[in-house]
Amino acid sequence: MKVLLSGDGFVTVDVRARALARHLPEAETVSLANEWPLEPVGDVGGVREAQGDEERLIEALRGCDVCFTHTQPVTEKVLAASPDLTMVTVCRGGPVNADADAATEHGVLLTFTPGRNATATAEHSVAMIMAAVRQIPQRHAELVTGEWRGDYYLYDQVGPEIAGSTVGLVGYGAIGSRVAAIMMALGARVVVYDPYLSVDLPSGVERVEDLDALLAQSSIVTIHARETAENRGLIGARELALMPAGSILVNCARGGLLDYDALCDVLDSGHLFAAACDVLPFEPLPPDHRILRTPRLTVTPHLAGASRQAAELAADIGAADIAAFVRGERPRYVANPTVLG
Repeated sequence: MKVLLSGDGFVTVDVRARALARHLPEAETVSLANEWPLEPVGDVGGVREAQGDEERLIEALRGCDVCFTHTQPVTEKVLAASPDLTMVTVCRGGPVNADADAATEHGVLLTFTPGRNATATAEHSVAMIMAAVRQIPQRHAELVTGEWRGDYYLYDQVGPEIAGSTVGLVGYGAIGSRVAAIMMALGARVVVYDPYLSVDLPSGVERVEDLDALLAQSSIVTIHARETAENRGLIGARELALMPAGSILVNCARGGLLDYDALCDVLDSGHLFAAACDVLPFEPLPPDHRILRTPRLTVTPHLAGASRQAAELAADIGAADIAAFVRGERPRYVANPTVLG
């Protein structure tokens, strides 16, 4: 069994090699690295959020049975040119940088690593909620330039407390459920909208069947849904207008779920008190974008899932599935199960 360890600056070749050695020590390995995250991901050869060169990947895959990757573009071109390949494991919550249809057509099993960064993203989401509520980045920026303002203690300038607030979660998967637990621990009432929810909610978490109803009653809304063709643009001007005056919106999920011009409009008008987003309409964000001029909007550069534990867990989950496949067992996280017959 020959495995290509296709790393980058986050889930590195070394992290991947250590994980594979724990689960499949007898594997022969070769390595390839790309430039992410120092170079951004983008659309490559029909796949999304990829970074790297198809020709380099094809060359590295010669004679390999498994591609163990994170951000490389596993395209139709790559799959067609790699006849020895039997499995691709993508160390991400969804294998967006791999062509699942082409993998199925070529008989290549495609697996991924859901939940790998759930804890990191949940923690960052909570930090963004607090940053928006308390306007921490904005006050810091003023202080370091020598500005000390007393007017932020005025009643009309202060934000709400989380305790006693209604926090609405759009999506209740591995990340949303963690955020819900933390919000409840802080004394919030938690409501959830998730049309795909198939598990019972814990005591204290309420489910609503309609997004509009969640928005209308939530003073803090935090998005934790996966972007699909059906929910792209899920929250736009109409939905934002439903939120109570003085409320807060946080998006650490996907940029395509939110209309950012509409968000800037409701912040400019004062309808929303604040917002915080880790995902953006363009990544990297153009330096002249209005998001950077909008008051009470905190942004971070799509790093909610960045922790050492997330990288190590992604590699461990992926390596375990590779080892299961080699042993003739069914891997846990399969994107194209028809390949297994």
